[in-house]
Amino acid sequence: MKKSARALIYGMVQGVGLRYSVHRKASELGLAGFIKNLPDGSVELVVEGDEALINDLLEYIKTGLRWARVDRVDVEWSECQEKYRRFEIAF
Repeated sequence: MKKSARALIYGMVQGVGLRYSVHRKASELGLAGFIKNLPDGSVELVVEGDEALINDLLEYIKTGLRWARVDRVDVEWSECQEKYRRFEIAF
């Protein structure tokens, strides 16, 4: 089932390649949306696609990033609005 998720990622997550790694993984999974750094040092992820694939991406963020230290991921789920065509890094 297609879903949308907005996640806030906390920890040592800026300046360590997290956005680029997540961009690559999300694109491989065929997900759409964006990821961007926030002024408070966290990272925002907005993603749409198959719910199981979004969960795969979230698991990758929690455990698969070598240089980042992810302390917490807060996720809000919603119905898919199909707002995005591809996955991008927002600046």
